[in-house]
Amino acid sequence: MYIKKIAVFTFLFISTLSVAQKEKVYQTFKDTRVINSHSTETLEAGKLDVRIGHRFGDFSGNAGGWQTFFGLENASDIMIGFEYGLNNNTMIGLNRTKGSGPLKQNINGIFKVKFINQEAKGNQPISIAYYGMTSFSTMPKSSTEGVLNYFAKPEHRLSYHMELILARKFSKRFSLQLAGGWTYRNIVPSLDDNTIVSISGAARIQVTKVLGILLEGRLPFSELRKPINGYYPPLGLALEWETGGGHVFQLNFTNATGLAETDYIPYTTSNWMDGEFRLGFTISRLFNI
Repeated sequence: MYIKKIAVFTFLFISTLSVAQKEKVYQTFKDTRVINSHSTETLEAGKLDVRIGHRFGDFSGNAGGWQTFFGLENASDIMIGFEYGLNNNTMIGLNRTKGSGPLKQNINGIFKVKFINQEAKGNQPISIAYYGMTSFSTMPKSSTEGVLNYFAKPEHRLSYHMELILARKFSKRFSLQLAGGWTYRNIVPSLDDNTIVSISGAARIQVTKVLGILLEGRLPFSELRKPINGYYPPLGLALEWETGGGHVFQLNFTNATGLAETDYIPYTTSNWMDGEFRLGFTISRLFNI
Protein backbone atom coordinates (compact mmCIF):
# COMPACT_ATOMS: atom_id res chain seq x y z
CA MET A 1 0.00 0.00 0.00
CA TYR A 2 2.85 2.37 0.89
CA ILE A 3 4.60 1.69 -2.44
CA LYS A 4 1.32 2.25 -4.29
CA LYS A 5 0.89 5.68 -2.66
CA ILE A 6 4.42 6.65 -3.64
CA ALA A 7 3.76 5.58 -7.23
CA VAL A 8 0.54 7.63 -7.39
CA PHE A 9 2.25 10.67 -5.86
CA THR A 10 5.16 10.39 -8.32
CA PHE A 11 2.76 10.14 -11.27
CA LEU A 12 0.81 13.22 -10.17
CA PHE A 13 4.03 15.18 -9.60
CA ILE A 14 5.37 14.34 -13.08
CA SER A 15 2.00 15.16 -14.68
CA THR A 16 1.89 18.53 -12.91
CA LEU A 17 5.46 19.28 -13.94
CA SER A 18 4.68 18.37 -17.55
CA VAL A 19 1.70 20.74 -17.61
CA ALA A 20 3.77 23.53 -16.04
CA GLN A 21 6.45 23.10 -18.67
CA LYS A 22 3.86 23.60 -21.41
CA GLU A 23 2.22 26.61 -19.79
CA LYS A 24 1.83 29.29 -22.43
CA VAL A 25 2.97 32.87 -22.00
CA TYR A 26 0.20 35.39 -22.59
CA GLN A 27 0.14 39.11 -23.34
CA THR A 28 3.67 39.49 -24.65
CA PHE A 29 2.08 42.72 -25.85
CA LYS A 30 -1.24 43.99 -24.51
CA ASP A 31 -2.75 44.58 -27.95
CA THR A 32 -2.74 43.11 -31.45
CA ARG A 33 -0.78 46.23 -32.51
CA VAL A 34 2.36 47.86 -31.18
CA ILE A 35 2.25 51.40 -32.60
CA ASN A 36 2.29 51.26 -36.40
CA SER A 37 2.91 47.54 -36.84
CA HIS A 38 1.20 44.39 -35.60
CA SER A 39 2.33 42.34 -32.61
CA THR A 40 2.25 38.54 -32.29
CA GLU A 41 -0.97 38.83 -30.26
CA THR A 42 -4.25 37.53 -31.72
CA LEU A 43 -7.82 37.93 -30.55
CA GLU A 44 -9.49 35.19 -28.52
CA ALA A 45 -12.07 33.05 -30.28
CA GLY A 46 -15.38 34.89 -30.64
CA LYS A 47 -13.98 38.31 -29.72
CA LEU A 48 -14.86 41.30 -31.91
CA ASP A 49 -12.43 44.23 -31.73
CA VAL A 50 -13.81 47.61 -32.79
CA ARG A 51 -10.82 49.90 -33.48
CA ILE A 52 -10.41 53.60 -34.15
CA GLY A 53 -6.99 55.03 -35.01
CA HIS A 54 -6.02 58.65 -35.68
CA ARG A 55 -2.89 60.49 -36.77
CA PHE A 56 -2.86 64.29 -36.48
CA GLY A 57 -0.65 66.74 -38.36
CA ASP A 58 2.96 67.75 -37.62
CA PHE A 59 3.49 68.65 -33.97
CA SER A 60 6.10 71.30 -34.80
CA GLY A 61 8.26 72.30 -37.75
CA ASN A 62 7.07 74.37 -40.71
CA ALA A 63 3.61 72.74 -40.80
CA GLY A 64 3.08 72.52 -37.04
CA GLY A 65 3.29 74.67 -33.96
CA TRP A 66 0.68 77.10 -32.74
CA GLN A 67 -0.65 77.85 -36.25
CA THR A 68 -2.18 74.35 -36.42
CA PHE A 69 -2.49 73.94 -32.63
CA PHE A 70 0.47 71.56 -32.77
CA GLY A 71 -1.11 69.48 -35.50
CA LEU A 72 -4.42 68.87 -33.72
CA GLU A 73 -6.34 70.84 -36.37
CA ASN A 74 -5.16 68.48 -39.10
CA ALA A 75 -5.56 64.75 -39.69
CA SER A 76 -2.95 62.89 -41.71
CA ASP A 77 -4.82 59.57 -41.46
CA ILE A 78 -7.90 58.04 -39.82
CA MET A 79 -8.81 54.38 -39.45
CA ILE A 80 -12.07 52.70 -38.45
CA GLY A 81 -12.26 48.92 -38.49
CA PHE A 82 -13.45 45.61 -37.12
CA GLU A 83 -11.40 42.51 -36.29
CA TYR A 84 -12.58 39.08 -35.19
CA GLY A 85 -10.98 36.04 -33.56
CA LEU A 86 -11.80 32.88 -35.52
CA ASN A 87 -10.03 30.87 -32.82
CA ASN A 88 -7.47 31.70 -30.14
CA ASN A 89 -4.65 31.82 -32.70
CA THR A 90 -6.29 33.16 -35.86
CA MET A 91 -7.94 36.52 -36.58
CA ILE A 92 -9.30 38.40 -39.56
CA GLY A 93 -10.24 42.05 -40.00
CA LEU A 94 -11.52 44.77 -42.27
CA ASN A 95 -10.87 48.50 -41.92
CA ARG A 96 -11.03 51.73 -43.87
CA THR A 97 -8.23 54.30 -43.82
CA LYS A 98 -8.21 57.82 -45.19
CA GLY A 99 -4.67 57.23 -46.46
CA SER A 100 -1.76 59.67 -46.37
CA GLY A 101 0.15 58.50 -49.46
CA PRO A 102 -0.79 58.93 -53.12
CA LEU A 103 -3.41 56.15 -52.91
CA LYS A 104 -6.24 57.14 -50.57
CA GLN A 105 -9.67 55.99 -49.37
CA ASN A 106 -8.35 52.48 -48.76
CA ILE A 107 -10.23 49.33 -47.77
CA ASN A 108 -7.82 46.99 -45.96
CA GLY A 109 -8.35 43.31 -45.26
CA ILE A 110 -6.09 41.60 -42.72
CA PHE A 111 -5.27 38.04 -41.64
CA LYS A 112 -3.03 36.93 -38.77
CA VAL A 113 -2.20 33.52 -37.33
CA LYS A 114 0.05 32.72 -34.37
CA PHE A 115 1.44 29.24 -34.97
CA ILE A 116 3.99 29.13 -32.14
CA ASN A 117 3.28 30.38 -28.62
CA GLN A 118 6.05 31.01 -26.10
CA GLU A 119 6.01 28.58 -23.17
CA ALA A 120 6.87 29.55 -19.61
CA LYS A 121 9.10 26.52 -18.98
CA GLY A 122 8.87 24.56 -22.21
CA ASN A 123 10.71 24.14 -25.47
CA GLN A 124 9.29 27.27 -27.11
CA PRO A 125 11.28 30.39 -26.06
CA ILE A 126 9.48 32.73 -28.48
CA SER A 127 6.11 33.37 -30.12
CA ILE A 128 5.90 33.45 -33.91
CA ALA A 129 3.05 34.85 -36.00
CA TYR A 130 2.32 35.49 -39.66
CA TYR A 131 0.50 38.67 -40.68
CA GLY A 132 -0.81 39.57 -44.12
CA MET A 133 -2.93 42.40 -45.49
CA THR A 134 -4.38 43.59 -48.81
CA SER A 135 -5.24 47.22 -49.51
CA PHE A 136 -7.68 48.42 -52.18
CA SER A 137 -7.87 52.11 -53.05
CA THR A 138 -11.41 53.35 -53.73
CA MET A 139 -10.36 56.90 -54.66
CA PRO A 140 -11.86 58.30 -57.91
CA LYS A 141 -10.07 57.49 -61.14
CA SER A 142 -8.11 60.45 -62.50
CA SER A 143 -8.33 61.52 -66.15
CA THR A 144 -4.64 62.54 -66.12
CA GLU A 145 -2.31 59.88 -67.46
CA GLY A 146 0.88 59.32 -65.49
CA VAL A 147 -0.53 59.92 -62.00
CA LEU A 148 -0.93 56.90 -59.72
CA ASN A 149 -4.69 57.15 -59.48
CA TYR A 150 -5.13 57.08 -63.25
CA PHE A 151 -5.71 53.34 -62.67
CA ALA A 152 -5.16 52.08 -66.21
CA LYS A 153 -5.94 48.62 -64.83
CA PRO A 154 -8.26 47.74 -61.92
CA GLU A 155 -5.42 45.81 -60.22
CA HIS A 156 -3.46 49.07 -59.93
CA ARG A 157 -5.68 49.86 -56.96
CA LEU A 158 -4.21 46.93 -55.01
CA SER A 159 -1.22 46.78 -52.65
CA TYR A 160 -0.05 43.96 -50.38
CA HIS A 161 2.00 43.40 -47.25
CA MET A 162 3.06 40.31 -45.33
CA GLU A 163 5.50 39.67 -42.52
CA LEU A 164 6.82 37.14 -40.06
CA ILE A 165 6.81 38.35 -36.44
CA LEU A 166 8.93 36.94 -33.59
CA ALA A 167 8.46 38.06 -29.99
CA ARG A 168 9.58 37.12 -26.49
CA LYS A 169 8.31 38.16 -23.09
CA PHE A 170 11.44 38.25 -20.95
CA SER A 171 9.62 39.20 -17.76
CA LYS A 172 6.38 40.73 -16.55
CA ARG A 173 7.86 44.14 -17.31
CA PHE A 174 9.73 43.70 -20.61
CA SER A 175 8.89 42.28 -24.05
CA LEU A 176 10.82 42.45 -27.30
CA GLN A 177 9.74 41.85 -30.90
CA LEU A 178 11.44 41.55 -34.30
CA ALA A 179 9.80 41.19 -37.71
CA GLY A 180 10.71 40.89 -41.36
CA GLY A 181 8.25 42.29 -43.92
CA TRP A 182 7.57 42.28 -47.66
CA THR A 183 5.47 45.04 -49.25
CA TYR A 184 4.28 45.01 -52.87
CA ARG A 185 2.42 47.76 -54.76
CA ASN A 186 0.95 47.09 -58.21
CA ILE A 187 1.46 50.72 -59.26
CA VAL A 188 4.35 52.92 -58.11
CA PRO A 189 5.84 56.33 -58.99
CA SER A 190 8.44 56.54 -61.72
CA LEU A 191 11.88 55.13 -60.74
CA ASP A 192 10.40 53.44 -57.66
CA ASP A 193 10.41 49.70 -56.94
CA ASN A 194 7.19 47.69 -56.63
CA THR A 195 8.74 45.54 -53.88
CA ILE A 196 10.07 46.78 -50.54
CA VAL A 197 11.68 44.49 -47.95
CA SER A 198 11.83 45.83 -44.39
CA ILE A 199 12.69 44.82 -40.83
CA SER A 200 11.16 46.20 -37.65
CA GLY A 201 11.82 46.08 -33.94
CA ALA A 202 9.60 46.89 -30.97
CA ALA A 203 9.75 46.80 -27.18
CA ARG A 204 7.23 47.12 -24.38
CA ILE A 205 8.06 48.22 -20.82
CA GLN A 206 5.40 47.69 -18.15
CA VAL A 207 5.54 50.68 -15.79
CA THR A 208 2.50 49.99 -13.60
CA LYS A 209 -0.27 47.41 -13.60
CA VAL A 210 -2.21 49.32 -16.26
CA LEU A 211 0.41 51.55 -17.94
CA GLY A 212 3.07 50.55 -20.46
CA ILE A 213 5.63 52.30 -22.67
CA LEU A 214 6.05 51.19 -26.29
CA LEU A 215 8.98 51.78 -28.64
CA GLU A 216 8.99 50.86 -32.32
CA GLY A 217 11.03 51.37 -35.49
CA ARG A 218 11.07 50.01 -39.04
CA LEU A 219 13.83 50.10 -41.64
CA PRO A 220 12.90 49.67 -45.33
CA PHE A 221 15.66 48.24 -47.54
CA SER A 222 15.36 50.42 -50.64
CA GLU A 223 17.82 52.53 -52.59
CA LEU A 224 15.18 55.26 -52.84
CA ARG A 225 14.11 55.32 -49.17
CA LYS A 226 17.02 57.19 -47.68
CA PRO A 227 17.15 60.60 -45.95
CA ILE A 228 19.08 62.04 -48.91
CA ASN A 229 15.96 61.36 -51.02
CA GLY A 230 13.54 62.71 -48.41
CA TYR A 231 12.47 59.37 -46.89
CA TYR A 232 12.90 58.42 -43.24
CA PRO A 233 12.43 55.24 -41.17
CA PRO A 234 9.06 55.17 -39.35
CA LEU A 235 9.75 55.54 -35.61
CA GLY A 236 7.28 55.63 -32.76
CA LEU A 237 6.91 56.14 -29.01
CA ALA A 238 3.66 55.45 -27.13
CA LEU A 239 1.93 55.21 -23.78
CA GLU A 240 -0.66 52.44 -23.44
CA TRP A 241 -3.42 52.11 -20.83
CA GLU A 242 -5.67 49.20 -19.95
CA THR A 243 -8.80 50.97 -18.78
CA GLY A 244 -10.82 47.87 -17.84
CA GLY A 245 -13.94 46.43 -19.38
CA GLY A 246 -12.18 45.40 -22.59
CA HIS A 247 -10.72 48.85 -23.37
CA VAL A 248 -7.15 49.55 -24.50
CA PHE A 249 -6.15 53.17 -25.13
CA GLN A 250 -2.88 54.24 -26.70
CA LEU A 251 -1.39 57.72 -27.05
CA ASN A 252 1.52 57.82 -29.48
CA PHE A 253 4.04 60.02 -31.26
CA THR A 254 5.37 58.92 -34.66
CA ASN A 255 6.74 60.42 -37.85
CA ALA A 256 4.61 57.98 -39.88
CA THR A 257 1.63 59.79 -41.39
CA GLY A 258 -0.18 56.62 -42.53
CA LEU A 259 -1.75 53.83 -40.50
CA ALA A 260 -1.61 50.87 -42.93
CA GLU A 261 1.65 49.07 -43.77
CA THR A 262 1.14 49.67 -47.50
CA ASP A 263 0.96 53.39 -46.71
CA TYR A 264 3.52 54.23 -44.01
CA ILE A 265 6.29 51.86 -45.14
CA PRO A 266 6.65 53.28 -48.70
CA TYR A 267 5.64 56.90 -48.03
CA THR A 268 7.13 58.13 -44.73
CA THR A 269 8.78 61.45 -45.61
CA SER A 270 8.57 63.12 -42.18
CA ASN A 271 11.71 63.70 -40.13
CA TRP A 272 11.68 63.60 -36.32
CA MET A 273 14.64 66.00 -36.20
CA ASP A 274 12.63 68.65 -38.07
CA GLY A 275 9.67 68.35 -35.71
CA GLU A 276 7.67 66.42 -38.31
CA PHE A 277 6.21 63.92 -35.86
CA ARG A 278 2.58 63.80 -34.84
CA LEU A 279 0.33 62.92 -31.96
CA GLY A 280 -1.91 59.93 -32.53
CA PHE A 281 -4.22 57.66 -30.60
CA THR A 282 -5.79 54.23 -30.86
CA ILE A 283 -8.95 53.07 -29.11
CA SER A 284 -9.79 49.36 -28.98
CA ARG A 285 -13.04 47.94 -27.59
CA LEU A 286 -13.68 44.19 -27.34
CA PHE A 287 -17.11 42.57 -27.61
CA ASN A 288 -18.19 38.94 -27.19
CA ILE A 289 -19.92 37.57 -30.28
